[in-house]
Amino acid sequence: MDLCDTPKEAEFRARLREWLHAVLPGLPPKPDPADWPGRRAYDLGWQRRLYDAGYADVHWDASPALRMIYLEESEKAGAPYVGANFVGLLHAGPTIAAEGTDAQRARWLPPILRGEEVWCQGFSEPDAGSDLAALRTRAHRDGDDYVVTGSKIWTSHAEVADWCELLVRTDPDAPRHRGITWLALPMDAEGVTVRPLRTLAGSTEFAEVFLDEVRVPAANRVGAENDGWRVTMVTLSFERGTAFVGEVVACRRVLRQLAGTAKENGRWDDPALRRRLGRLDAEFRALWRLTQWNVSEAAAGGGVPGVGGSVFKLRYSGARQELYDTAADVLGPDALDLDRPWVLDRLSSLSYTIAAGTSQIQRNIVAERMLGLPRGR
Repeated sequence: MDLCDTPKEAEFRARLREWLHAVLPGLPPKPDPADWPGRRAYDLGWQRRLYDAGYADVHWDASPALRMIYLEESEKAGAPYVGANFVGLLHAGPTIAAEGTDAQRARWLPPILRGEEVWCQGFSEPDAGSDLAALRTRAHRDGDDYVVTGSKIWTSHAEVADWCELLVRTDPDAPRHRGITWLALPMDAEGVTVRPLRTLAGSTEFAEVFLDEVRVPAANRVGAENDGWRVTMVTLSFERGTAFVGEVVACRRVLRQLAGTAKENGRWDDPALRRRLGRLDAEFRALWRLTQWNVSEAAAGGGVPGVGGSVFKLRYSGARQELYDTAADVLGPDALDLDRPWVLDRLSSLSYTIAAGTSQIQRNIVAERMLGLPRGR
């Protein structure tokens, strides 16, 4: 397998690097992390710049290799992350591009690309835990609409979203994985209530969403009725495939900074700490190569990442937590100061073994779909 850039990829990398170098110094200051309307406006403004420069559609209308180069170079340059746009750009958008009708692609993809609409994800439910197929939010067909009742939790950026990729149960009598439908829910629909949730780090990027007989046009269904589980697997393959590329680059940068800080404050003299840093360096190098392999597999498979993304997600989640645990050891008593670098990152790292499918779920996927082991009873 050739992991080097092709001439086309090398040209794209050089052009993107030059553009980032020219545009980033002129960006406005980032808003306060607690100001979600301000962050939404900032993130949409950055997306508009990408659109005007011709980079907006890289997340779904480019090869997986170009998508990876874009995420890698953006992180290295310190460019803004997708932020409030991440569900639209990295999950819902690619899913609609792969599974939607021509009319759906024409309606929803351009506003995402132009930085005009924000999406959130309505998958998790309070009583389902990590078992996504146990969802109980109901939807029944009434004429040209589905009428939806239920609730969702951990809905990222729901308080500033225009649309929600929503999973509902349309056939309660069907086997668990066969009675689910994927809908696009307008967040301003009557009967939608959003209640932000405050995290350990004090932020409110998650919310509860309550749905009280909300009418959703049947035209907003992506895929066939009761085929939502298959469509969802497409969504999750993107979520676990290339969406973390930039974060691997960021973790490798943090690792280098940790080594520098340890040398400055004397912690470098601890051989156990040096071994941890060395092992983490090897771990993230391996994760980077695994990402390149997954991208190559996706390119061969038509652009949709495969189950190899679950291997990556499982290893990356643990490595990220260990990285920021090591950062706490390097900082010593300063690891309790929320104003110090890496402290809030350590708190947020605790969620990574849960978000985008728990580590237990990823192990099941690897065991059953890759290794062919029997399903649990």
